[in-house]
Amino acid sequence: MQNSKQFGKLFYGLGMAGIGGLQFIFPWFRPVLLPVPPEATQNLTVLVYLTGLALVAAGLFIAFGRQVKTTALLLGSALLLFLVFGHLPNRLTNHPAMLGAWTDALKLLALSGGAFMVAGLFPENNFPRFLNIPARIVPYGKYFFGVMLLLFGIDHFLYIDFVKTLVPASIPGPEFWTYLTGAALMGAGLAILINFKPWEVGLLLAGMLAIWLVVLHIPRALAAPASDNGNEWTSVFQCLAFGGMALMWVGTARKGTFRATI
Repeated sequence: MQNSKQFGKLFYGLGMAGIGGLQFIFPWFRPVLLPVPPEATQNLTVLVYLTGLALVAAGLFIAFGRQVKTTALLLGSALLLFLVFGHLPNRLTNHPAMLGAWTDALKLLALSGGAFMVAGLFPENNFPRFLNIPARIVPYGKYFFGVMLLLFGIDHFLYIDFVKTLVPASIPGPEFWTYLTGAALMGAGLAILINFKPWEVGLLLAGMLAIWLVVLHIPRALAAPASDNGNEWTSVFQCLAFGGMALMWVGTARKGTFRATI
């Protein structure tokens, strides 16, 4: 259990640091953080870089164990603010009923939940008092992740014509794999929401995400043209972070729940 927690926070931290690092290579906000076109941030370069630096620092602190709970609470709170003041106004005014349009918002919700999962698994007794309120969100971090997985699974059935194009051409039966992985995502999401067999389901989920990382995301990122603007590499680091979150959920198998230490 302890190993899964340690590897989980390592992968989650490295994933977040990677997303932050991309903001220096592609100098505008990653779409998962803020849904604005690149030209809208031309006068915000310093803010883009500062955000990238903060994500790199937070990710590395989480990955390698320095002030883990304090860092995780700060990161989770910051990501929630990006969601509430960045994504939600955009989503609620532009095709709010279209589930596919919520992709980045749901990813950001899950990544925020990952930070709160870290805070619950690696408690500190002397974190700043102003973080007491964010600490109360800790028990709900896994639900943010579960909601994303459940809805992404539904996406596989609603948008099969698009999702099946993501299956590598060397793998036969793209429709079969689309339906199978959609069902797997829905099942994993429901399992997290009801805390059903975290050891078994969490390891299967982590394994599936690891396969996607190696078979799907890394090859697509390596082959992506310059016009992709780093979006495929963002998917690589997101998948790494989500895999870490699955392992952190495995690490709760004995306790069965997350508890805030306040």
